Amino acid sequence: MSKKIHALIVDDEELARENLAMLIADFCPDVVVIGSAANAKQARELVDELDPDMVFLDIMMPGEDGFEWLKTIEERTFHVVFTTAHNEYALKAFKEKAIDYLEKPINIDELQSAVNRVAQLLENQRQSPISDDRLTKILENIALTNTTEKIAIPTRDGLAFVQNNEIIHLDAHDSYTVLYLTENRKYVSSKTIKTFEDKLNKGIFFRIHKSHIINIAHHLKQYNRSEGNIAVMSNGAELPISRRKMSQFMERISDI
Repeated sequence: MSKKIHALIVDDEELARENLAMLIADFCPDVVVIGSAANAKQARELVDELDPDMVFLDIMMPGEDGFEWLKTIEERTFHVVFTTAHNEYALKAFKEKAIDYLEKPINIDELQSAVNRVAQLLENQRQSPISDDRLTKILENIALTNTTEKIAIPTRDGLAFVQNNEIIHLDAHDSYTVLYLTENRKYVSSKTIKTFEDKLNKGIFFRIHKSHIINIAHHLKQYNRSEGNIAVMSNGAELPISRRKMSQFMERISDI
């Protein structure tokens, strides 16, 4: 990349700001940290003064939190990557058109992935003006790109951000997909099961049937041959394994 990405760090904890700046310096050579802010007021001043390309934004800050601060920015010209120790804000973060959502302590691979996503958007913007529709499509494609440990799922309400090991199985229903997660959670996505098959980590997930993908690495509880080749999952679901998938399935479970 010929042009460096100018980044601003916003976090009320000094050690968190310093740690993130150090990680960026060590592992993200295309990023230059041009400033840091400890609160929303300082962040507003630095955005006006420095015009950053991206902002690493903490959510839980005293006074104005990260979401409240964003609402005060009339014309957002930067991309946002949220940083927080509280994973319950993931869906809300993506509704704010955040590029990524990094949980503390920050994982280096996930940090680099977020930076690469911003770089992709900036390059697209340099090549041609970007419309809202095009931005939505780019973000949707980014959302379906699997990272080392988690994936963002396009849903009817926006995006849900979950760890790979939380997903038990995916079931196809016509043109949409239902994802079953731990703790009796589930999401309905307008994307087809084939879209998920192409994007999910193949070291973790396996398509056992035209209608079912299972988390073979974390949630396959039992293989029942007497009942007609059934995969029993950790949530009790009993899913059929198609005949043409049996040999691949047996190879996969022999490696577990």
